[in-house]
Amino acid sequence: MEKVPPNLHLIQKDSQDKIALLIDRQSALEPADAVKQEKNEPLHQMAQKGATADRAASQRRFDKNQLINKINYVNFQDEKILIAFKHKKYLKTNFIKATPQPCYDENLTCLWADCRQLSEILSSYAFDHILIPDGLNLLLVQAELLNLNEGSIHVRLPDEGYEISSRKFTRHRCEGISACVIQNSTIFKGELLDFNAVSFRVDVHANPPQTFKWLNQDLGVSVILSDENETLYTGNCTVIHQTGGQKSREFVLEPITSEIQRFKHKEYRSLRHTISPPPTIVFKHPFTGKLISLKAIDLSGSGFSVEEDVQNAVLLPGLMIPELELSFYNNSRLRCKAQLIYRHPFEKDDSCIKCGAAILDMDIEEHVQLLSLLQHAENTNSYICNKVDLDQLWDFFFETGFIYPHKYNYIQKNKHRIKKTYEKLYTLNPNIAHHFIYQDKGRILAHMAMVRFYMNTWMIHHHAARKSKSNRAGLKVLKQIGDFGNDSHSLYSINMDFLMCYYRPENKFPNKVFGSAVKNINNPKGCSEDLFAYFHFRADRNLDITIRKSWELAMAQDEDLRELGNFYEHHSGGLMLEALNLEPGNTNQDRLVAEYRILGFKRERYIYALRQNSELIAIVMLNLSDIGLNLSDLTNSIKVIVIDSDKLSKEVLYDVLCDILRSIEYEGLPVMIYPKDYMDLKGIPFEKLYNLWIINLQNTDDYFRYLNRLLRFYEQRK
Repeated sequence: MEKVPPNLHLIQKDSQDKIALLIDRQSALEPADAVKQEKNEPLHQMAQKGATADRAASQRRFDKNQLINKINYVNFQDEKILIAFKHKKYLKTNFIKATPQPCYDENLTCLWADCRQLSEILSSYAFDHILIPDGLNLLLVQAELLNLNEGSIHVRLPDEGYEISSRKFTRHRCEGISACVIQNSTIFKGELLDFNAVSFRVDVHANPPQTFKWLNQDLGVSVILSDENETLYTGNCTVIHQTGGQKSREFVLEPITSEIQRFKHKEYRSLRHTISPPPTIVFKHPFTGKLISLKAIDLSGSGFSVEEDVQNAVLLPGLMIPELELSFYNNSRLRCKAQLIYRHPFEKDDSCIKCGAAILDMDIEEHVQLLSLLQHAENTNSYICNKVDLDQLWDFFFETGFIYPHKYNYIQKNKHRIKKTYEKLYTLNPNIAHHFIYQDKGRILAHMAMVRFYMNTWMIHHHAARKSKSNRAGLKVLKQIGDFGNDSHSLYSINMDFLMCYYRPENKFPNKVFGSAVKNINNPKGCSEDLFAYFHFRADRNLDITIRKSWELAMAQDEDLRELGNFYEHHSGGLMLEALNLEPGNTNQDRLVAEYRILGFKRERYIYALRQNSELIAIVMLNLSDIGLNLSDLTNSIKVIVIDSDKLSKEVLYDVLCDILRSIEYEGLPVMIYPKDYMDLKGIPFEKLYNLWIINLQNTDDYFRYLNRLLRFYEQRK
């Protein structure tokens, strides 16, 4: 059997399948029907038939100057052309890759890409024609042979060439992408050679004792494609075709689905907006490294869709895009990590494809910019983290009664420190805090804020609104913050698994919104509330306070938190422990503390276990932050969760509180006691009650369903 050099591709019985192997740039894959349709046709016959068909149909010809320009472009791109040799006796055509040299006239010189063993076939084969890649097509050139040797070939170009081998999809060459083909616990490793949006070709190897007999072509395979840094694609595929070979084979693979589900299905999804002029989606394709630039059809805080030309499509559902840029008309650019989710045809235009992508991660500040733009586009009175006149904001807080006399009596002694805190919050816009404002003609109508106070939990606070039936501004900022959570919670950078807030049960509006939401959702793991008693406690520094004998106050351990979990699950079953990081192994907040410190804010937390004779009686959590971060100082307080109400007396409780205050050199702090029934049992006076409301942002459909009903109810009352 004659030997064939590695760069020589024999076109035999299954010749058309091997067309995909002819040239790197031209090779990649058609859908299954296209592969099967052309399967058994020899390339030289296909070329002749294609040229004849083109002459008869559209007379698609290229004159000599156009051919020269095409050849020089191939040289400029460091690509290859194909030199066809026909067997002198049999109907067999071989193709050899060659590198064209710069061409300035009708004379063309090409260097063999690999001339090993070339001399062995020259006696049996004769030069026939040249094929030049041209996007979706090949150009057939019937050149005149001038000279041929083991290093190069010299030909004279004809007056014209013809276009053949028209493809449905452009094939894109890949480099540096490793591939794993997996079936029945066997992993074949190799590399991705080329792809288009509907299929791709991989070259894999069988490492002994592996054999390709282990891979059943009739069954599906799982595919993993990755670069040196990360996985770029995983999916289940159908094997369309495979070449022969004992040690290595090339597989043509077609993904089974044109859509993936990245996140849990939600009824209330992020609202898509059409921006005019539309932003441009710009990224380097992870398979090819080439720059892709597409117009966004629509955009939301969690994803976008683009329109792509069918023939040149490069977006494969499931593909990860590590670095992507949203470029807007005003030259602002927002970066993110994204993943292609679906690929759907347009009903009225089969030349275009609509591709949707999910935003997987984004810098917090840039994501706030995006949501601010989108919410402002929906309602021009809605603002997120905008610059605020602080004098106007303080006037708004006093006028709306948000700062009422009793609250002002508590905060007025620290008013200068509080003003400095708010100056940092509302002018520097740190990524640990966001504010939402609804204003008209420069006048603040409603305000709401949130602060990231636990590792993955943001606390909603400072909700105030001017009373007006006409605009329902308070509800509108509530919807703003809900939309923000819905758009943001899936992003790693924002650390938002839960939203929480404290509200007083006697306040009608929050009780209607938050309290009724808990009842309507009726699932404590989706939305819960727990009632705390609140009072201010001051330590008497003249007393010699020590914890009574047989009592111990020490840093809480995991076994204490496990016992706390048993108590809370029995007593409530809600979300408090998870949201407040009070679960075993989930108490470390060093990263959050460091973020506060870098931004110039204070955040400290200490968790104590109160035991009597080694038995856990209560868990005490001390939170310390900047004065006024929350105007009710709920972020600067002591929480006591009483596990055994019978054994914890009022005197021991006060001793514990005094001991903690003395250790941090504070005169007093707000104290919150859970459960509230303990206060009644021991007859301990308190000032007010607070419900701690928490929602799990993984399950928000019920909440938004209820909120929409509430919004419609208030709208109908206008």
